[in-house]
Amino acid sequence: MAIVTTAANKVLDLLFGQTALSNLSTMYLGLSTTTCQNDGTGATEPSTVGTAYARVAITNNKTNWGNATSAALSNLVAATFAESTASWGTITYVFLAAGATAGVADIWYFEALSTPKTVQSATTVQFAVGAITASMTNA
Repeated sequence: MAIVTTAANKVLDLLFGQTALSNLSTMYLGLSTTTCQNDGTGATEPSTVGTAYARVAITNNKTNWGNATSAALSNLVAATFAESTASWGTITYVFLAAGATAGVADIWYFEALSTPKTVQSATTVQFAVGAITASMTNA
């Protein structure tokens, strides 16, 4: 997953003494049917009305996230969305956000799915252990 510009700016401000960064005690995994942008915009989440879609809460600790190596870290537990009760459309992107509320632009990391996933009614979307990797790439 790539870090969005706003989140990268917060990390840089922290590292270079300008601004304190509060710990995100919980990150939220979300899905998008549209392309997420580097500035954290562009995500269109499935409707939350009558579909059972909601972002998945992942407590931000070392039980759920591995130690960073090679400028990246991955999930240590599977992340499972509730079973859909109606179509969620074709999911093309996954993201990590700071808040639970669908539709709020608070994305920190995002990534395109290698294969888009059409989610019909009675479908469970799950990301296995190691399937979510957040990184800080080097130039």
